Amino acid sequence: MTDQLYRELQERLDTYSLGFPATKSGIEIKILKHLFSEADAKLFLALSPMVEPPEPVAERMGISVEDAGTRLEDMAKRGLLFRLAKGGAPRYGAIPFIHGLYEFQVKRLDPEFAAMAEQYMQEGLDRAMAESAEYFLRTIPVNASVDVVHQVAAYDDACEILRSRKLIVVTDCICRKQKSLVGESCGKTMEACFMFGSMGQYYLDHGMGRQVTVAEAEKILADARDAGLVTQPATAQNPAGMCNCCGDCCGVLRVLNMHPKPAEIVFSNHYAVVDEDECTACEACEERCQMNAIAVGDADVAVVNVDRCIGCGLCVTDCPTEAVKLVPKPEENRRVPPSGSMDQMMAMARKRGLM
Repeated sequence: MTDQLYRELQERLDTYSLGFPATKSGIEIKILKHLFSEADAKLFLALSPMVEPPEPVAERMGISVEDAGTRLEDMAKRGLLFRLAKGGAPRYGAIPFIHGLYEFQVKRLDPEFAAMAEQYMQEGLDRAMAESAEYFLRTIPVNASVDVVHQVAAYDDACEILRSRKLIVVTDCICRKQKSLVGESCGKTMEACFMFGSMGQYYLDHGMGRQVTVAEAEKILADARDAGLVTQPATAQNPAGMCNCCGDCCGVLRVLNMHPKPAEIVFSNHYAVVDEDECTACEACEERCQMNAIAVGDADVAVVNVDRCIGCGLCVTDCPTEAVKLVPKPEENRRVPPSGSMDQMMAMARKRGLM
């Protein structure tokens, strides 16, 4: 009965966001048992992603409203569901494994859970990410990497995204934290992920991050660029968050790296080109690239593999002769991200055949 309950929970989570697929080893069930008690699992299954007050949940569960409210609040504190408290009346909803259950453990992550997450990444989650990568996170240019003559849409401009947000919360990168706990730290800055709006408020309410000003956020963004991190907001024009990722730790970038043609499965509107006359074959761009998309060839000139270039612009910002440029893709190949998080989730569901 217990295993059946957790399998039902796994199957429910598999319908959300990137999914939560089953594996041969059953590591996904081990993860769920680590996070959820049986009572937690039953309550989570009584929820939907649409936030609601305790009353209808209590009715479905056959328990008192007071009991439902207490248990929902406790689960929210442990990062097992989402809590929205606009107007002072809390509402609760189910969350995906990513972004959700996994990231909400950022302050509780321990070596045991980190090891389970690494195993799951290798046995099942990597496939789920590969299938839905383009609708989960998208790559946008490092701000200093795009020539001013090229118009960049506001949703492709990290600083404009930050300036348009009333609440900006910065938190630790769950991917780098997980890797550090399994002895594979890249050594790059930990506090580098932004959350906005109601998602940012959830992180703030539960001590998972700290509020920063636009100026502070732009400084964090600049430091991330200098550290060679790829800026990736959620694939929506109005994203709930924005990450700064490295190819060593980030689950999405790790999956992209394993693909022979990352450019085909990532949501990006730019790519790099090299001016052969200006290139000095210094290899600075090669060292910066997180996708192994650029390398100095036999002719002592850097060559861009357009099948691997995801248009982040890191190669541009470190080129001493300004030989590398980031240019927009042809207009017919450019894409406009979904308007908001709900449209993003619907696009992901359609891609996975759930709608």
